[in-house]
Order: sequence, then C-alpha cells, then structure tokens
Amino acid sequence: MRNLGSGILPSARKFTKIINYTNYLRWQVRALHSRDDILPVIEEVLRLLEAANYSSKDQFAIRLSLEEALVNAIKHGHKDDPSKEVRLRYQLTPHHLLAEIEDQGPGFKMSDVADPCAPENLERPCGRGLLLMRRYMTSVRFNATGNCVILCRRRSDA
Repeated sequence: MRNLGSGILPSARKFTKIINYTNYLRWQVRALHSRDDILPVIEEVLRLLEAANYSSKDQFAIRLSLEEALVNAIKHGHKDDPSKEVRLRYQLTPHHLLAEIEDQGPGFKMSDVADPCAPENLERPCGRGLLLMRRYMTSVRFNATGNCVILCRRRSDA
C-alpha cells in the first residue's frame, strides 16, 4: 500500500488519519425494518461525515436525502411491514458518499409520481421526497423495478 500522506488532498490526509484507510473504502451494510431504525443509521453516517470533515452543507444534504429514501422504502415499499427488510449499503470516501437503498416492495415508476410543484399538489402533505433527493444529491438513480435508489453526493469545496 502506498504512503497515504503523499499525492492526496489535504482534507483527504486528515480524513485518513481519523478513519482507517481500508475501512472507509469498504461498503457498509445496514438492515432496517421500521422507521425507528432510521435515526440511528443516519446518525452513524453523520458521525463518519463529520470525522471526515465533510461540510455542514454536505452533511445536511446527505441526511435529508437518506432520510427521505429510507422513509420511502419503509412506508411505500413495505407499507410499514416490519417483517420486510430495507437494505442500506453505503461507501464514504474523501471525495463522495455513495448510498444504495433497496426494499423488497414492488417498486414504482417515476411517471406515476405526481409533480409536487403542480398547483393541485402544492398543499399535499407528502410527495416531495424525490424532488428533495434530486435537489440535494449529485446523482439519483433508480433500478428498472423502482425498488432500489442509488444516491451520490460529491464532496463540496466548502
């Protein structure tokens, strides 16, 4: 393995001092069964982001998007059935966070999702999660079935 202190950005150097190089590149996997499982997982990710000196802007964007994706999976994908498992896989590097949230539900089609900005939907209490994820993440992708979302947030310069 090469010397981690040479040839990498200063912020990445500090990151590698705090988090073992071989561990932060590994995919972390968490299983969730209910909405009660969401906060501890998000807090775990936030601790890693903070230790890696990700900006508060990045931390906010990732927290919001992860929460929306996990709630959607449990609420819409599983209809709050705790016997079903939502799987979160994530990888944090000095440059980005990549997260995959997959549920055991039937999935959905983006064309079936109402536009939350349409006048008739502005006062609805739900339906903005996908919009928020797209706004705050660098990339949001769904599998063909619609039961797996991949979120990517590139580290900002701030």
